[in-house]
Amino acid sequence: MTEAGAGSFGANPSFFDLARDRGMGAPGPTTALEGAGIAPPHGTTVLALTFADGIVMAGDRRAVEGTAVADRRMDKVFPADDFSTVAVAGVAAQAIELVRLFQTELEHYEKVEGEGLSLDGKANRLAQMIRAWMPLVMQGLIVVPIFAGYDLARSEGRIYRYDVIGGRYEEIDFHATGSGGRDAKGSLKKRYRDGLDRDEAVRVAVEALLDASEEDTATGGPDPRRGIYPTVYVVTAEGADRVPEDEVQRAFEQVLEHRTETG
Repeated sequence: MTEAGAGSFGANPSFFDLARDRGMGAPGPTTALEGAGIAPPHGTTVLALTFADGIVMAGDRRAVEGTAVADRRMDKVFPADDFSTVAVAGVAAQAIELVRLFQTELEHYEKVEGEGLSLDGKANRLAQMIRAWMPLVMQGLIVVPIFAGYDLARSEGRIYRYDVIGGRYEEIDFHATGSGGRDAKGSLKKRYRDGLDRDEAVRVAVEALLDASEEDTATGGPDPRRGIYPTVYVVTAEGADRVPEDEVQRAFEQVLEHRTETG
């Protein structure tokens, strides 16, 4: 690379910093919608939990505009890279933009440096990105993510939660956020145990989202008639994989069968 090339876009390992320096940072607030009294779509409940071989991350599929359903099939859980995932609750437009920018940030860093960030490094970068979006937070356009992945150096799954101003905190067992986060955490607390296997962890995640949907109108429950089920990812030493929808459906049916048997 020439000296001119080295000082250009690709020299900085942080795509986010480059974008911000060039005025391409966080998107502007949806002032037109807010001024017209229209509530922008919001994504609702997402969660993550550890299990014996890594982590499970899941989210319901409903997005709401005030009290109306805006979307029944919104994905709120995404792969951040090969060994990590990110889930988002909050204003949908900002949430999706944050995920895309974070994915690009991790990919750009690896291309420039020749190696990826550690899991802690990825969690820290996401915290910095959330902190940089403070002007949007002050206008009520809030996104609260969960980040989780498999730490290759420590051979274990790890979960990170964030507050609206970019504070980063590690959770040992599980976490949930969004409008149904409190109810989902209550369910996780009831069902979680150390050493869950993959199938058990998926069922616990599905049950927690079902419990949240029964208490929180903004959280969408499984919809067998439309074939809509939660988005679920599993991350292990083999990488991040989306759980097939038919497997999520079976987990949901097993939860309902267990409830019928136990009364």
